[in-house]
Amino acid sequence: MQTNQIETENNPRRKILLVGLLIALLFASLDQTIVGTAMPRVVADLQGLDIFVWVTTAYMLSSTTVVPIAGKLADIFGRRIMYILGIFIFMLGSALAGQAQSMTELILSRGLQGLGGGIMMPMAMTIVGDMFPPSQRGKWQGVMGAVFGLSSIIGPTIGGWIVDHASWRWVFYINLPVGILAAVFIFFGLSGENYRKDKVSIDYAGALTLIIGSGALLLGLSLGGKDYPWGSWQIISLFAAAVIFIASFVFLEKRAEDPILNFNLFRNRVFTGVNIVGFFMGFGMFGAIMFLPLFLQGVIGVSATRSGNSMIPMMAAMMMTSIIAGKLITKIRFRTQLAAGMSIMSIGFYLLSTLTANSTTLTAMSYIVVLGIGMGLVMPTLTIAVQSVFPPAQRGVVTSATIFFRSIGSTIGMTILGVVMNHRSIGTLQNDFIPVVQKIPGMQSGPFASMFQKAQSDPQSLFNMLLSPETLKKIPEQLQQILLPPLKTALADSLHLVFLVAMGIVLVGIVASLTVGDARIEGNKVLGIKKEGTPLLEGDAR
Repeated sequence: MQTNQIETENNPRRKILLVGLLIALLFASLDQTIVGTAMPRVVADLQGLDIFVWVTTAYMLSSTTVVPIAGKLADIFGRRIMYILGIFIFMLGSALAGQAQSMTELILSRGLQGLGGGIMMPMAMTIVGDMFPPSQRGKWQGVMGAVFGLSSIIGPTIGGWIVDHASWRWVFYINLPVGILAAVFIFFGLSGENYRKDKVSIDYAGALTLIIGSGALLLGLSLGGKDYPWGSWQIISLFAAAVIFIASFVFLEKRAEDPILNFNLFRNRVFTGVNIVGFFMGFGMFGAIMFLPLFLQGVIGVSATRSGNSMIPMMAAMMMTSIIAGKLITKIRFRTQLAAGMSIMSIGFYLLSTLTANSTTLTAMSYIVVLGIGMGLVMPTLTIAVQSVFPPAQRGVVTSATIFFRSIGSTIGMTILGVVMNHRSIGTLQNDFIPVVQKIPGMQSGPFASMFQKAQSDPQSLFNMLLSPETLKKIPEQLQQILLPPLKTALADSLHLVFLVAMGIVLVGIVASLTVGDARIEGNKVLGIKKEGTPLLEGDAR
């Protein structure tokens, strides 16, 4: 049986392939940040404000659920055909999104884009694992991480420029020429790739149950507490479907001839430990990405633009540390680097929990940098570790697994941290803020009476004042001096708890990192992985 392997040690196509990978990774990751910048203009043109969040949700759902299936298919049919297929689907989704005449059409197009993105995401990391021995993978995985970080920095700027100087539709159309260029480079760069030519059995039942089960879980987490109450029949039905189909997936995989996800992989302590760490890392990472802008805008009072710019130091720190981490991986154990990164992340979250309404933007940014350093140490290590202890025939599926578990962790983290904030803020506002404000003369019958009546049933709506400069301008300055300080304090108090909970989750990730064992890279060999019953390699099976 031939296995997926890219023989490129002395291959002149290596440079062509690397250029194609970097272009494809950049344009796929850029799309996610550019679209967010363009959304206000899109909503103004297509209307549908009530469903615009589905533009992001549809992409997330489809991209996450397809990742492990794409990794398995790449192990069977080869990297080239799967990568080109992913680029084609992504480009098709982009073209349809640019042509969308309604928000519904745009959402469906973004779902198609997500399928392409979910195929492309693990391919770049997998191919780097195929191209380089363990001693060199770290550097290139770090470069890939840096490209992802770079897209987060320049994406909003590019998106803003496109929206200001052309139609928002070019946010999607720009993917077409870049995608064609990337596809050409990858097509020629991967020519001559070896792949399995024996008869294979495709696990259709496993793929179907995984898609339905994980899709139902992600959908329930996305809709619960926002579109529908947690106890509603809609959310309960989604979670019940998730349990049934995920259980069916596990049952089928244990009996499949060639499963999508072989559960014997979890007998490898590196694979199991790394995916647990990735889950908790994704959980914490979204704690930063989702709630930091809210603190910066609502509590410290910076503009939306400055809030976005304040995230740049975190991404820049993550970029630089990713490259450093790729070099360190050949000098220290996997668990040491993972534990160090998660420890630094926990320190970053603790520092963020100490911020107050009187904190400066510079202070907040310095704490954000600490968080970015920790993330940069962890992200490339997750991929390098699992790739180094499995042979090329399994590299696609194990690489995809790390991305899948991190994505699931991100979604669950976003949901749980949102629930934490909602619970804390509602209690704080009802007990400490609203009773005080109601005693202010004229508030019961004045121009703000309707707003405070609504606050009785939806206290968090009061935070909208802090996030809307237009609303603040309508409030007399004297009244602002009375209302805003306690309101900011209430929001800060809620976010303090969010950051502390995120810190606690990351601390659990530190413990999980210790389960990885003594595995380490020495030269081009992987050592220190001796555990009975585990598919181990004394070095990388190339």
